[in-house]
Amino acid sequence: MSKHRIFRSRNAKVSFMLEHRTLWVCLILAVLCFAVMVISTGTGSQFISPLHVMKALFGDAPPMEQVIVMQLRLPRIIIAVLIGASLAVAGAILQGVIRNPLASPDVIGITEGASLGAVLFIFIFTGTVSIHWMPLFAILGAFFITGLLYVLAWKNGVSPLRLVLIGIGVSAAIKSISYMLIISGPLQLADRSLTFMAGSIYGMSWDKDVLTLLPWVAVLLPLTWLQARNVNIQALGDDVASSTGAQVQKQRLILIGLSVALAGAAISIGGAIAFIGLMAPHMARRLVGPSFGSVLPVSALIGAILLLVADLVARTAFLPRDVPAGVFTAAIGAPFFLYLLYRNRNRF
Repeated sequence: MSKHRIFRSRNAKVSFMLEHRTLWVCLILAVLCFAVMVISTGTGSQFISPLHVMKALFGDAPPMEQVIVMQLRLPRIIIAVLIGASLAVAGAILQGVIRNPLASPDVIGITEGASLGAVLFIFIFTGTVSIHWMPLFAILGAFFITGLLYVLAWKNGVSPLRLVLIGIGVSAAIKSISYMLIISGPLQLADRSLTFMAGSIYGMSWDKDVLTLLPWVAVLLPLTWLQARNVNIQALGDDVASSTGAQVQKQRLILIGLSVALAGAAISIGGAIAFIGLMAPHMARRLVGPSFGSVLPVSALIGAILLLVADLVARTAFLPRDVPAGVFTAAIGAPFFLYLLYRNRNRF
């Protein structure tokens, strides 16, 4: 009996193969993610049972519970899923392309570039330009920093290790620029920017946030899956990948571009939420192995669950205060980062 399931389009131009184990893991994680979504939607200053949450989803709950679920909490839950999945997939791409277990959008500076773009938008265009343009500014900021990294790391091609090391330095520099803007700006905008830099999904809405982020994720996630084969080739190393006929630098640029776009779109809505892109791919590889075609969907589901749980703890542990979810992802991710450093100490 085959261990794989093959999926093909009708014209057979698009096909991919998944292990049965991956399908079962995805199914279990999808059920777990949905359960966490329901529990998180019902948990807060006013508790709503999972049964009533389900009734509210179908428009059969009391009016007050209907408003709480559909208008106040569910947009935040959907945003947590979209951002968690986007950051996890962005991190998986970077770790596969750069071939470094420490790579993630927040480690090599992509998060800080997107944050700088969003902070500039807040300071320059608040009140004059629609908030729907904010993801574009965040993505442009992320691409600008990525381009700078490429220029600084280029030496007859881009070395993965050089890209990470330069990225850490550029990340620190860009973060300092963002904080200088925040300190020098008006108090109201500075408060909003600081909340953004901490990484918060407080006060999400359907039209301003969910409908702004959803198109980016709906387009970019399938595109990354179509590039799964190229990530697997990149993971073999430049010499082996070149010997297969692959255009290593071109593929690397495309893949990093997809990672930057995903991370930038997510950060523009949720702020600088750290370490999701670092932790989720490692957990996924432990469950389904190194093949990117399997790692991608599993990473997305794990990233969504991690941010859902972090946000649930953040908004319920210190009621009535709503702590930014990024505080809890950093509290978990920092020790995990140190553990990875220790485990891979002989590689550097």
